[in-house]
Amino acid sequence: MGKSKTAKFKRPQFNSVGLPVNAVKEVDAEEEQLDDDGCPAAELLEKLQSPSADVREFACASISRVVQQSQTIPGFLQRDAVRRLGPMLLDSSLPVRETATGALRNLSACGGQEVCEDMVKHDVMTPLTALLRECCAGFESAVVPMKEQKNLVEDVANEAVNLLWNLCESSSQALSVFNKSGLLDVVVQCLERQPHNVELAISAAHCLHTVTEDNPELLCSLNTAVLGALENVLLSSQPGMAHHLLRTLAAGTLWNMKGSLPAARQAQTVTAVVATLSRCLDLDAGTLIPELREAEALHHRNAPAETNAEEAAAAELAVEEMDEEEEAPKQRRNGKAVKVDNDFSDLLPRGKEELREATALLTAQQTSLEIIVNMCCSDDPSDDEWEEESSSDESDLGPDGLCDGLSNLMSPLCLSAEVHGALINHSIPEKVLKKTEFPRNEAMDVCHQNPSWRGLIKKMQRVQSRALTCLHSILSTMDAESLGGAAALQGAAQHLSTLVFGAAELTKDEEFLEAVISAMRSLLQMIASKNIPQCMTPQQLMSLSEAATRCDVVSVRVNAVAILGITGSTLAKEKGTAETLQMIGTALLQVATRDADLVVNGEALDALFDVFADGDEAETAAKNIHLLPALKALQPVFKAKIRKEGKGKYTPQQLCVLDNIKVNLRRFIGYLEKVVKK
Repeated sequence: MGKSKTAKFKRPQFNSVGLPVNAVKEVDAEEEQLDDDGCPAAELLEKLQSPSADVREFACASISRVVQQSQTIPGFLQRDAVRRLGPMLLDSSLPVRETATGALRNLSACGGQEVCEDMVKHDVMTPLTALLRECCAGFESAVVPMKEQKNLVEDVANEAVNLLWNLCESSSQALSVFNKSGLLDVVVQCLERQPHNVELAISAAHCLHTVTEDNPELLCSLNTAVLGALENVLLSSQPGMAHHLLRTLAAGTLWNMKGSLPAARQAQTVTAVVATLSRCLDLDAGTLIPELREAEALHHRNAPAETNAEEAAAAELAVEEMDEEEEAPKQRRNGKAVKVDNDFSDLLPRGKEELREATALLTAQQTSLEIIVNMCCSDDPSDDEWEEESSSDESDLGPDGLCDGLSNLMSPLCLSAEVHGALINHSIPEKVLKKTEFPRNEAMDVCHQNPSWRGLIKKMQRVQSRALTCLHSILSTMDAESLGGAAALQGAAQHLSTLVFGAAELTKDEEFLEAVISAMRSLLQMIASKNIPQCMTPQQLMSLSEAATRCDVVSVRVNAVAILGITGSTLAKEKGTAETLQMIGTALLQVATRDADLVVNGEALDALFDVFADGDEAETAAKNIHLLPALKALQPVFKAKIRKEGKGKYTPQQLCVLDNIKVNLRRFIGYLEKVVKK
């Protein structure tokens, strides 16, 4: 069904922050009194009115912890928690401000989009904006000369920026307030704290990366100060994984802003952005993670036993939260799907610096790969929709036979000369392919052996999946010669086959399966178009197809069917392939007939058109599997299914493509009838 686009990656929604170690101990030391429904909301919210700052701080810290259990959130919302916590952001006590902001941050993160919109509706943006302005004014205030006090102001700012990030990710109204309230300059001030507080700078960079995406209203108000701050970060050279993450986020923000840059600076900025991503991908997590774990072990050997016990307990709490929230549902922003990536690095206690560095490394590499995917995607507003176009019988249909707008969507994807040149010059395709390898055993073993490091296993696997998606995008936008020609493509195909078939049985990991199959489809499509020999055996092909058809993810089934079509149409040109074509045809007929999703049915039919369009081997195979009577029986069922299920369940574009396939099915049946009469 033609070349497919990869949907642009949206920034992951921010997630909950953990309590400081002392707050955790304080909360655990006292049992909260529970309401009838098992939620301590009423008593904790009542304590917010206490004249004692310590009691107010305790109440906020308790709320921050309790709402991480999502089942408790309704109890707080029913008791007007947002309106009662809002004034706490401007409390006279800085520790209260910090814990209150953390509580709202956790509430927004664990409650999802609906809670975020409710918070904005209850005007949380007003005290939040005031708090951020006060924090930034306090950064350089001569009235607060004490170093520790100054750090507390930055800690409050860090919580506030993260709450702002979460709200803007989930609520278009929050984003509108951000645009109109001049908060951009405030967040940039937080970014500029990088020499003193890289954690705050990273939070600000995450926020900027989010608010600059698909936000033309904000981009119109950009000034040289904003660009200068981002470029200063990009050109910084501090060592450490946290700084790599900071530079990566700055690169992503500059890419989001590319359309607002002066024309004379665009090429230079693209080069700087790609160079930053390239340096990040050069880092070898398989080597660095064991080294960081060894450094942590050395640190523990030299530290007092009591300190180690406290850090281990806090890290265990963090890992539990990571495990509970790892499989969060997808959120939506402005009607678009947002892939939620739960990053709980902030849950880690401050003593776990090596683990923070390892987490920053993997987050930076994942983000780098997502930015490259977005570079390879067009700005077409339909990027978030299914865009599989029918390639069969295009010449027969002519312009009038296509639905309005379909011809534009079928135009080849392409990169600008600047982006294409930068990606090639910095060897991005080769580096992305390297990242598609399975995580090294040494790194996996280190993480398995240490409970506090176990959360990194999923992160390493996600980097691999993002690399596969990135490879798919690169294959969809570059020509074979740019990627190294036939030998390089065959090597990549062999590598992908090893990823899929190297294990004793096919993986059931849907995220990996979705990414690797989309990459394999793009690669096999390119190989077929250049008449390069395929590297997958029929047995591998069928086992892949069988595994994919059992997958719940529609795109996995669509791409697996497309791979069958690509391989079958190539084999149809060769002698002695009728038996394999029968196997492929039978599998495609089963999918076209039995799959519950019309999109998958359509892809299977389109693949059948390609495989059995021409050639003696195809004719023999079609006769042996009784293709003509099978399609005749399927035709009225397919038409009725489109009529019955189409409206409401599928997008107008999907229906347009399905109508096109319906027409092609009628024509293909006519073609087979002529073949039978020969």
